[in-house]
Amino acid sequence: MILLLRERATREQIEQMLEEHKFSIKTVVDVERRVIAGGGDMHYDCEQVLLDDGSTQENIWGASFMPVNQKITYDSIVNLRPRQNRSMEILDPNIRERVAQIIIEFLGKL
Repeated sequence: MILLLRERATREQIEQMLEEHKFSIKTVVDVERRVIAGGGDMHYDCEQVLLDDGSTQENIWGASFMPVNQKITYDSIVNLRPRQNRSMEILDPNIRERVAQIIIEFLGKL
């Protein structure tokens, strides 16, 4: 289940987002609007939720979050943009830090 979050997730929401992958939550973060779409099978699905909600492509970044160990991985096809990021991994350390801050704030230890 994909949820659009504008504030910290509840335990129930975390469990709903874990339904697809059990230990990992696919997330896409809008670093400007501070909004997360999380859950589902693919980052692409979360990306579409944010785009439908008014986010712009250059501000959204894909990552995965593992609640059990609080680990974030920054690999997603969503991040591959020839003019902005030439890798599936988020290369800019400032963007990585912003993504991490928002993910931890919204999904980190309850």
